[in-house]
Amino acid sequence: MEWNRITFFGLGLIGGSLAKAIKKVYPDTHISVLDKDKSSVQIALSEGIVNQELKSFEEIERDCNLLFLCAPVEENRSCLKKLKKQLSPHTLLSDVGSTKTAIMEEAEKLGLSAQFCGGHPMAGAELSGYKASDALLLENAYYLLTPGKDFSSENTEKMKTFLSSIGSIPFVMSPEEHDRSVACVSHLPHLIAASLVKLLKQEDEKGSMKKLAAGGFKDISRIASSSPVMWQQICLSNKKPILEMIEAYMQQLEEIRSSIKKEEPHAIEELFQESGAYRNSMDSSAQGLIHSDYALSIRVQDHPGAISIISTILASNRVSIRNIGINHNREKGEGALQLSFYTGEDCEMAKKLLHKYGFGL
Repeated sequence: MEWNRITFFGLGLIGGSLAKAIKKVYPDTHISVLDKDKSSVQIALSEGIVNQELKSFEEIERDCNLLFLCAPVEENRSCLKKLKKQLSPHTLLSDVGSTKTAIMEEAEKLGLSAQFCGGHPMAGAELSGYKASDALLLENAYYLLTPGKDFSSENTEKMKTFLSSIGSIPFVMSPEEHDRSVACVSHLPHLIAASLVKLLKQEDEKGSMKKLAAGGFKDISRIASSSPVMWQQICLSNKKPILEMIEAYMQQLEEIRSSIKKEEPHAIEELFQESGAYRNSMDSSAQGLIHSDYALSIRVQDHPGAISIISTILASNRVSIRNIGINHNREKGEGALQLSFYTGEDCEMAKKLLHKYGFGL
């Protein structure tokens, strides 16, 4: 299948990043967009990412190859009925929402399961909207697919090949497995992060807690800055799995509270041993969906150009840096700079190079 005509409903962070990644690999693809945010569409048009702005569903080309639903999850679900009347049965449909069961059930109810393949790119950013979008956002990110029950294996392979071609890593699973999985690894953590920040706000009468809230707290709570409207819809559309995970987590907290109250040191030690061992297995497992976390902590003096010198040393030796972070609170003795890499080989090479040039690890 040639991906020469693709339509987007919604052009926010994910939709915009997806459109940019497609245009980068398939520059001749004609991309049309229907979005109520006219300023975002105008920017995308001026950048050459979008070729045509659509004013209504009726203007969507009947025979476009692929249509991505990139609005909030409930908007995506509610527009399927309109698309059923508008699109050719040969047009493939997908979405980018982080809940899948509800929209898959709606697609089946409307007789769209042969052309609808749910999608969820496991990527994001602290900022939202098209202005924050980036063609590289989806690169090396897992892109979960939940094909409809009548969606052919041939079309599933086409979707996988297409997503691989723009740098993503496709992974197929059922809608139910998806929603339960993301309830645990994504939705619950976001709720915990938001509740931790709220707790800090309530308890921090003198403001001293806020000043000390660096290191681990900032890492955990960073995702609390996500879009309130998006998370309102996610929580309600994935209600059952999220409630199940909250209940299970509350039981875990109750066990921890009981161990501390009863002064049971072995139970507390066992908690950290068991969870630490399992967390470490995420890094070493070749089959897991979590990228291996190959990281270095570097002791570096705070002066202009320090980061530039380190990145130049590594880049000149073809070592790719995955992420750079600054440790403001080094409560575990880490260095001031944190570097992470895509592979163990890059991490080991970086150690040797930085040691050679006198950087403390």
